[in-house]
Amino acid sequence: MKISILLPYKENFSPEYAGAVSLFVKDTTLRSKYKKDIIVFGHTEYKQKFSINYINISFNKKLFHSGSKSYVYNFLKLEKENPSNIIEIHNRPNYFEFLNKKLKAKIVLYFHNDPLTMIGSKSKNQRINLFNQSYKIIFNSEWSKKRFLKGLDKTFYKSEKLIVIYQSTNKVKVNLKKKKNWIIFVGKLNRAKGYDLFGKAVVKILNKFPNWKAIAIGDEPREKIIFNHKNLKKLGFLKHEKVLNIFTKTSIAVACSRWNEPLGRTGLEASSRGCAVIISNRGGLPETITNGIIIKHLNELNIYNSIKKLIENQKYRKVLQKLSIKNFMHTHENIVYKIDSYRAATIKSDSFKINYYNKKEKIKILHVTNFNERHDGRLFFNTGRRINNGFIRLNHSVLEFSDRDIVSYYRRINDPSGANRLNKKLFDTVYNYVPDIIVLGHADLIKTETLQKIKTNFPDIKICQWFLDRMDGPWEINKRRFLDKINYTDCNFCTTSPDVLNFPKNTKIKYIPNPVDESFEKLNVFSNNYLINDVFFALSHGVHRGVLKKGKFDGRESFINKLIEITPNVKFDLYGINNIQPIWADSFYKVIEKSKMGLNLSQGKPIKYYSSDRITQLVGNGLLTFVDEKTQFGDFFNKDELIFYNSISELSEKIIKYSLDDKQRIKIAKKGKYKYFKYFNSSLVAKYILSTTFGDNKLKYLWDKQ
Repeated sequence: MKISILLPYKENFSPEYAGAVSLFVKDTTLRSKYKKDIIVFGHTEYKQKFSINYINISFNKKLFHSGSKSYVYNFLKLEKENPSNIIEIHNRPNYFEFLNKKLKAKIVLYFHNDPLTMIGSKSKNQRINLFNQSYKIIFNSEWSKKRFLKGLDKTFYKSEKLIVIYQSTNKVKVNLKKKKNWIIFVGKLNRAKGYDLFGKAVVKILNKFPNWKAIAIGDEPREKIIFNHKNLKKLGFLKHEKVLNIFTKTSIAVACSRWNEPLGRTGLEASSRGCAVIISNRGGLPETITNGIIIKHLNELNIYNSIKKLIENQKYRKVLQKLSIKNFMHTHENIVYKIDSYRAATIKSDSFKINYYNKKEKIKILHVTNFNERHDGRLFFNTGRRINNGFIRLNHSVLEFSDRDIVSYYRRINDPSGANRLNKKLFDTVYNYVPDIIVLGHADLIKTETLQKIKTNFPDIKICQWFLDRMDGPWEINKRRFLDKINYTDCNFCTTSPDVLNFPKNTKIKYIPNPVDESFEKLNVFSNNYLINDVFFALSHGVHRGVLKKGKFDGRESFINKLIEITPNVKFDLYGINNIQPIWADSFYKVIEKSKMGLNLSQGKPIKYYSSDRITQLVGNGLLTFVDEKTQFGDFFNKDELIFYNSISELSEKIIKYSLDDKQRIKIAKKGKYKYFKYFNSSLVAKYILSTTFGDNKLKYLWDKQ
């Protein structure tokens, strides 16, 4: 794996005279988890370079010959000898098109200046071309991004290709009590930086407040702006570390540029060192600070008044200093985190193609659902684990993320629901694990903001969701929960036929059956010669901690009681109904092996293909199973595999019939189980979820009739 960083021609990658681009590359590379894989390419006359894998591109300078072109050509030669996975071009969009045609690497373009002033991105068509051909485009401020988008269609505005990554600095402890009465200006000493305005204002300040001193750091050989005062010290160009040390001791920092700076490091670094910052409202400068004075109308008087206010109001100055440190977010760690995130996604998309199934590649899956760890195994045998087992049987790497359990573990006074900690934990897990796909199952506690953040930072990670509950009629709230995440998912799956749920058009929603699992459904009840009950039925409606709540009533109770009334001489084994407590886990399986037949009766009116996981538990364990005809499971099963009924009276008649005909009952139960395990097993359902999400569905599935 190799990442090449191409600096602008004549960018000094040296502590002797480093600019903003070099400092950014140096700071982020040294802290990157891909540090060993990164090579920085540049050209500088300075002998001392930053201690990073660096190659100085040499070339012969000729009269009437572009040094920049020679520079890029020589870089191309080096790349062809040792190709990169990623090439990051800094601040030279004019390099992009040439290199993109010649190289196969994914190219990321960084803008540190105004895109509308740079060769290669000035025109609308040039910017559209950059957008279409680059893997990512990185801006150093929202202002720069808006400049790039000027004149472009609004469809570009929300693209995940366009990312803002600010400059950064390290966060250090600052003793505000040791701050000196210093006012600092850092930058080119020219009119564009507003040094002429600062000089006039600060001379007046120094005359009024003789116990204060001013410091100017920088140079400008092309423009001579001279101010003299016994308390004004001009230090010229200093190494970056010395500048940061001076910021640490300084009380007030001024960045008063006339021109629209794309970002500007002065405000950012001064804030990190606890300075009270005065900044002009130009370009991306306001984005560098969280707390400070922003001058809307830039002139000498407003600079003077702003400094004067901070000197005279010590309390206000101390508040700004404290808030500058407290709210500072542009740390090296945060910025490198974002950069490495898109690198990880880029590398992953290189090594893992969509057609994973055909290439038999094994992937990393982050499965987010309720694994019910906190219920002591009571709810272990659930559909989420069945699907999870399917992923594992396909030999994929699977990381289980039990959202409900995590929430219960992380509740705090400042986060009573635990949802904030849950979402942070999910993002951190994604960052560390970097899955190929995130599978969400009933993960309603996962916020859309979190999914958006994941998509932004890891654009190549697929996200899908599955949902088992009813979404029609009284259960419309489940539909809203399901659709809540649809803008951030690549595919969606539910256990009701999507064509009867009136989903919005152009939404990728597929049907999946409740899967059967060989490690759960292990019984062959049809082989048991000592069956003591005829019909098994169980409910778990209205339970709290596994026990029925008083006063709760399920409409199915009326149906069952009527069925018992009209079906004489048949022994029913019932749970979770008529004040009989529900049963769970292993006890459930021990009970069903005592009954000949099972009733698959779901809540509400029957709807196309919907069933709870009860159907897997009954059919999968070898019970002859009765299913309402209106569920349309007849699309998948024949009448000699499941028993369909159209009314309670017909159901009663068929129960009586098969309770007396063991030979036919056993034959149908066997065929039903065989069919369910062959076509609706957890491995097939898991494979369908993955292949459909990745757009690589080559197999035919019995249930996929859409």
